[in-house]
Amino acid sequence: MTPNDIHSEIEQLSEERTELWQQLSEGLDTSVQSQIKELDARLQELWQTLRTEKARLRFGEREEIVRRARAEERLERAA
Repeated sequence: MTPNDIHSEIEQLSEERTELWQQLSEGLDTSVQSQIKELDARLQELWQTLRTEKARLRFGEREEIVRRARAEERLERAA
């Protein structure tokens, strides 16, 4: 998924959550509460995915970063 795709899904789920909170304000409904909890969990996953993807795009693949860091560490020890 691209950051734009992730952000679009976040916006869509946020709108759904707003509607569910509106329903919940009209009266206690355990099914609505569970839907809100599920949406909150999915939104947290999406935000983490978005942060990870942005970092990957900015700095590169994790394996490449680790490889460069280890190479720099070896050079420092050799010096």
